[in-house]
Amino acid sequence: MASATSGKRIVFTGGSGKAGRHVIPYLIAQGHQVLNLDLLPYDNPDVYTMKTDLTDSGQVFNAISSLFSMAEYAAPGVEKVDAVIHFAAFARNMLVPDNECFRANVLSTYNVIEAACKLGIKKVVIASSETTYGDSHEFPLEEDYDVDPMDTYATSKLCGERCARSFARRFGVDIYALRIGNVIEPHEYERDFPAYVNNPSSRKRNAWSYIDARDLGQICDLCVKKDGLGFQVFNATNDTITTEMPTVEFLKKECPGVKITREMGEWEAPLSNRKIREVLGFKDVHNWRQYVTL
Repeated sequence: MASATSGKRIVFTGGSGKAGRHVIPYLIAQGHQVLNLDLLPYDNPDVYTMKTDLTDSGQVFNAISSLFSMAEYAAPGVEKVDAVIHFAAFARNMLVPDNECFRANVLSTYNVIEAACKLGIKKVVIASSETTYGDSHEFPLEEDYDVDPMDTYATSKLCGERCARSFARRFGVDIYALRIGNVIEPHEYERDFPAYVNNPSSRKRNAWSYIDARDLGQICDLCVKKDGLGFQVFNATNDTITTEMPTVEFLKKECPGVKITREMGEWEAPLSNRKIREVLGFKDVHNWRQYVTL
């Protein structure tokens, strides 16, 4: 574990959700302090949760410049926030009507980025999505691919990326957008992966890729520690494809006629994490094959 003095003060939005409840413990283990902004409680004694409507810009400005806990209440001032990680969102279509998914996701992302930049915070990480790639016409999917979202949720995430790029340029700060793959919690390997492997067509939307929620914590930590990159997009996925067939052989069978633009590793995920490995130093810890018996 990192020493407390080496850690950062991080505001994390959506920490009560599926990904956040694994990412936050990883960040704390690295010595960071975390304030969670969410509408739902988070059962972690090391983290204070401030109930915040992120579609209300006034609440966002106030929460991001807030104390991190009641223990700080007697302090003479508010300590500086080092980074904001924005994960809060409607995580897919059909949770609310489409227009509300778009409104809430885009407006909350805008509000968080604007507040962070105007409050002088130099590092922002936002959750985008692998769904921004749409119906892929080439593999591997890498960050310079011409994204082509096909639904409201994916479009809302692309709008968030555009907001991030605009503010990063205007304020000269680092904003990293993570195109997060299908998030997998530890208990989901045994429960879900046999069906994923046996019915690969069901995984096309996710490009036969995934991200372990704990490894996503590592990625967020690496983003916080890596400075000076300006606006960046990173695919946030684990290393390998979620099939029993090697990658190129599988893609030629499942997606005949789709172009393969470079040589791929034998089991490389079609949603490639090469950039995040080479630029941030990501190491795949939780390979699905460790946890699944087929």
